[in-house]
Amino acid sequence: MKFRLTEQTVLFFSVLKWFVLATITGVATGFISSLFLKALTAGTLLFSQNPYLILLLPVGLFINTIIGDIFVPSADAHTTDKVIESIHNVRRLGFISPLKAFILPIITITVGGSAGKEAPCADMGAGMGSLLADVLRLDDEDRKKIMICGVSAGFASVFGVPIAGAIFGVEVLFVGSMLYDVLLPSFVAGITGYQVSRALGITYFYHPLNFLPVFSESFLVIVVFAGIFFGLCSGLLIWALKWGERFADKLKWWAPLKGLAGGAILIVLALLLSNKFLGLGLHTIESSLEGEKVVWYSFLAKIVTTSLTLNFGGSGGIVTPIFFIGSTAGSLFAQVFDLNVATFAAIGLVSVLAGAANTPIAASIMSVELFGPQIAPYAVVACIISFLVTGHRSVYPSQILAITKSSSIQVEIGREIEDLVPQYQRREIGVVQWYLAALRVLKRMKRDKKPEE
Repeated sequence: MKFRLTEQTVLFFSVLKWFVLATITGVATGFISSLFLKALTAGTLLFSQNPYLILLLPVGLFINTIIGDIFVPSADAHTTDKVIESIHNVRRLGFISPLKAFILPIITITVGGSAGKEAPCADMGAGMGSLLADVLRLDDEDRKKIMICGVSAGFASVFGVPIAGAIFGVEVLFVGSMLYDVLLPSFVAGITGYQVSRALGITYFYHPLNFLPVFSESFLVIVVFAGIFFGLCSGLLIWALKWGERFADKLKWWAPLKGLAGGAILIVLALLLSNKFLGLGLHTIESSLEGEKVVWYSFLAKIVTTSLTLNFGGSGGIVTPIFFIGSTAGSLFAQVFDLNVATFAAIGLVSVLAGAANTPIAASIMSVELFGPQIAPYAVVACIISFLVTGHRSVYPSQILAITKSSSIQVEIGREIEDLVPQYQRREIGVVQWYLAALRVLKRMKRDKKPEE
């Protein structure tokens, strides 16, 4: 008598298989992410206690470039965008890539470079998944899935958002589409990575807001305009990163010399403005979320320092700078319209992430995990609007476009965002002009309000 596998039996073994694989990936990613976060915490503490450490920025970026571009140039997947590209192309990540992702961002951030901490953990998570795929001799489809699990576990373990982390790992690959067959292993890996990191002593910042829901049309209109503003901020960040990349490419210098030059410019900016726009900037993020007002140009300064850091030899992620940019932009918006600063700093934090990374669902869920359920309806509205206003751009150019954000715009579906930028920008008004026009309106409204007060 022949044994026949039913559909339910096959699905049962598939669920069991991916539960085990995702758990192993989550444990490995959570462990190595915890080591990275502890080392990074020591580095940031050293930076905060020794403000003159920024004088080593040129040396730090010089060393970073030497290690990253000369000694191990083949292992270049030390950014989230490179990880996305590797997943789409089903390209294996060797042992050197996670090691490189561990070392370089610590050097960058310790000396004051403006970069984030999620990319190293996403890279290390994807690298752990790729190594596990090598050991188990998984096929290309399963390699792709397990690398996505690593990204989800890395994001969840860095920010303490297991649900948003799991969704982020799946949503960030395509603009307007998700791989539903990877949802279960992504959730398992994200929750496991988060729990492992917590068990190893990693602490996270949660800030439930004392926010009373305001069910009024006028407040919803304000949130809509806030979403538009945050979408423009997202577009400005993307433009600045792209412009910085082009400018750095035009300089036909030896790469480490570019690191020296970039570090020198960052020192000058710190002396002219403040060193709070360097490093992770966690103190400023927390201050904004606690309702403290920040100077109006804070998010602009962070955009500039982040673009300089990442395009002139620095290494690290972009999400932590996005949190800084979003929260301080929200603070500015609240100050202009005399609104609650903490509320709009929180909405801005998740909305700029939704627009810049094209991840409105993950950003919306993150608003609940970080700030509580009361703010969720308004955060969701702002996230979706920011996502639409940003257009067909991204801080991750390797994302593949699965939808068009407007039927009035003709773009080619199924191509990487990076390939769409040149043809798309020729037909649109530049995001900088849109942003400057919006800023002029905000300043005029603020000036008109003063006589009434």
